[in-house]
Amino acid sequence: ISLLSLTESWLQQEDYVSLNESTPSNYLNHHIARSTGRGGGVATIFHSDLLISPLQINSYSSFEHLILSFPNPDCKTVKPLLFVVLYRPPGPYSEFLDQISDFLSDLVLNTDKVIVVGDFNIHVDIENDCLNVAFSNILDSIGFTQRIHSSTHSCHHTLDLVLTYGIECEEITIFPHNPVLSDHFLITFEFFITEFSRHESKFHYSRSLSDNAVASFKSTVPSLLSSASQRHVAEGNIFSSSPSQIDALVHHVNSSLRVALDDVAPLKKKVIRDRKLAPWFNSHLRALKQNSRKLERTWRSTHHEEAYLSWKNSLVLYKNKLQQTRTAYFSALIEENKHNPKFLFSTVAKLTQNHSSEPSIPLALSSNDFMGFFTSKINSIRNKIFSILPNAISSSSVSEAASEVTVEPHLCLNRFDPVELSELSKILASSKPSTCILDPIPTKLFKDAFPLVTAPILDIINLSLVNGYVPQDFKVAVIKPSLKKPSLDPDDPMNYRPISNLPFLSKVLEKIVAIQVCEHLNTNALFEEFQSGFREYHSTETALVRVTNDILMASDKNLVSVLVLLDLSAAFDTVDHNVLLERLEHVVGIKGTALGWFKSYLSDRFHFVNVHDKSSSYSRVTCGVPQGSVLGPILFTIYMLPIGKIIRQHGINFHCYADDTQLYLSINPDEPNRLGRLQACLEDIKNWMTLNFLLLNQDKTEVLIFGPEIQKRKLLSQSPDLNGITLISENKVRNLGVIFDQDMSFKSQVKQVCRISFFHLRNIAKIRSILSRSDAEKLVHAFITSRLDYCNSLLSGSPQNVVKSLQLVQNAAARVLMRIKKRDHISPVLASLHWLPVKFRIDFKILLLTYKALNNQAPSYISDLIVPYVPNRALRSQTAGLLVVPRISKIRMGGRSFSYQAPLLWNQLPALVREADTLSTFKNRLKTFLFDRAYG
Repeated sequence: ISLLSLTESWLQQEDYVSLNESTPSNYLNHHIARSTGRGGGVATIFHSDLLISPLQINSYSSFEHLILSFPNPDCKTVKPLLFVVLYRPPGPYSEFLDQISDFLSDLVLNTDKVIVVGDFNIHVDIENDCLNVAFSNILDSIGFTQRIHSSTHSCHHTLDLVLTYGIECEEITIFPHNPVLSDHFLITFEFFITEFSRHESKFHYSRSLSDNAVASFKSTVPSLLSSASQRHVAEGNIFSSSPSQIDALVHHVNSSLRVALDDVAPLKKKVIRDRKLAPWFNSHLRALKQNSRKLERTWRSTHHEEAYLSWKNSLVLYKNKLQQTRTAYFSALIEENKHNPKFLFSTVAKLTQNHSSEPSIPLALSSNDFMGFFTSKINSIRNKIFSILPNAISSSSVSEAASEVTVEPHLCLNRFDPVELSELSKILASSKPSTCILDPIPTKLFKDAFPLVTAPILDIINLSLVNGYVPQDFKVAVIKPSLKKPSLDPDDPMNYRPISNLPFLSKVLEKIVAIQVCEHLNTNALFEEFQSGFREYHSTETALVRVTNDILMASDKNLVSVLVLLDLSAAFDTVDHNVLLERLEHVVGIKGTALGWFKSYLSDRFHFVNVHDKSSSYSRVTCGVPQGSVLGPILFTIYMLPIGKIIRQHGINFHCYADDTQLYLSINPDEPNRLGRLQACLEDIKNWMTLNFLLLNQDKTEVLIFGPEIQKRKLLSQSPDLNGITLISENKVRNLGVIFDQDMSFKSQVKQVCRISFFHLRNIAKIRSILSRSDAEKLVHAFITSRLDYCNSLLSGSPQNVVKSLQLVQNAAARVLMRIKKRDHISPVLASLHWLPVKFRIDFKILLLTYKALNNQAPSYISDLIVPYVPNRALRSQTAGLLVVPRISKIRMGGRSFSYQAPLLWNQLPALVREADTLSTFKNRLKTFLFDRAYG
């Protein structure tokens, strides 16, 4: 045994005799005694070879603890493992829950690996034990795993626990009870302090884009591109060009940009080294370092006081300049990418040496392997659809609903309008600076040099729009395989999602077309009301607010709601181009050259896979719309338009977000025959999808049942079947990024948010010393606040214990940001940061959505949930802008719905806030009001 942990040692403060007598030779010990009274105390006996040091940390009144630090002997820069021995005496547990949550969250912010062992006096073997439930929620929220699952006490309860964070325990053994020693059982296990593995060096090609190189590029490229534009104009009318002329112009522009860049900054093969690089380390820093080393050698050879002072002064200058340069580098990096969380996450992961956060594709999988798999997968799905197509054609109701014409001739979109330079510049500036390997130059450089090359770029865009032709170079996509979930096997191509990356100018062109198409759809009310994907004022949150509201209000009326989440197999990739063009023409009224543009966009498309800097062979795209493109999601939304009419025929509630479709029906369990409507609806949906070359995956379609427990059991006892989908409710399902529990408590969602937030917060804490406060705050908002706020309106009216876990995360984030001590009171810190506490952030979101709904800045399905108060008689309150608060039966159900919480909170606002004339004014006044309530 390398280390022995003891609880209830009964040692006094200065009592070392008995512990020393119990310590063998070559072993050391340490203990913490109870501060007052008899009993308690924790101790450890450990081998002298272990480099262990005890840590002093704040004491707690509800438990006793001892913390040991295990440094990594092979890597001094790695944070040590913390080993904690803890004893909680029996007694009231409200104070313990508060203190243990603070204690554990503080531990994970200070290291990556933690083991906590000891006697907790919590019956974790009893699932419905109140203390066990609350304690387990805390462990789940922070990310600890409880490893003991059998009795550890003579009374057959599990009281002694092993909690781990970021580390695995092996060979866990619980020895039989020995009454001579203790009424608790001996638990043994193994854990390993491993060194970081080294990765083999890899090669890649990169350019050195110095300031001089960028300046040379800017001076060279305008003349090259202007000659191309002038030559094209000379050949004929710019708005009546042939496809070959447009392709020639695009090719010449791309090749000119590429040649100009190769001249000033050629690609060079470089080694990706294992050592940590410092991109901020410039020539000036190198000179300061060399000078400091030179002065140090002078002092060591002469030992003169003057030489010593010169060396010390130069060292201080070097360190100060190093800190300033490093901070400035990260400040610029964070500011430039503050709206790109993926890049920030990758940067932080590299700085913290968190290699696990950068999943890589195994070398055994080649680009041709992926290309072959993706192609065969689509072919397999299409073949399966063709095999069942005859059975689906017999459904006449589906055919009629799908072919219904909804646009009058005079409302059709016959052509796309050319864009002005100002509009193009605005779209370019708002576009993400991501670069595709098909781009001739990096996007960042292109955006920087755009004012110098506007003429040919504007020509290319307008030629495409006016002539209804998409350049061939814009119709080639590079596929980047993306692992669907980090937990999936990276060696299996099935676990990857094909993400298409298109040239930057192609995405700009698509964005211009998307703006005009969406304007046409909005003006003529052609969007499906309950389709929230990629629409102004619509989001996943507004969709879930409506679905959650309907289910909670149904539960309030003692009804049971059945939620069905449909799953489609590779939906974007199986879209039939002929059906899509027919939908564009006949359902949404896109005709003329505008329709011709889409015919060109969908024809002669190619894609290839690129992994490990190697590309597969090209493959023609015969169906599908590219994932990762601008137009892909909008085209899929149009493709799916008829499905709303089909569902309405059956009187079923539904909501769509791109390819995610959910149906829900609220019924009385005493009338199970009403489920027949849902069954018939699913049958029609399946037939319609087959006719439209979409495959419904019944194996992955999920069902969740909500409502009073008695009513749910009554419905399930009848074992109903939904068109082959057995009505066996899941415990929880993921719905548009939010985890829905059976009781609509969202506790699983809160736990996941807390776990992920603490992971990111730990990484931020590691690099906090090299960040300014403003830069650290940007990272906190990108990684923590964004998660606390995502769909937080669903938590309105939730019990305090649900919100408390999220508040723990916000408190920890404030402590990391402000670098304050653990025992410092947190409210003044939050107030100084102008952060609203979590509960008030939830109220803010509800009230913001309410204001938008009242001012035509929210989906109609949200506005429908709010009813302005109109008194029977003319009263002063008539102009106060109050809302009707609906009557409810259950505060835990209807009391949490948006239709109840929105008017309840709105009516509590002062008139000055409610009557704000603009959204920005409302936000400012609302935050001031809530801030005063939170901290006043």
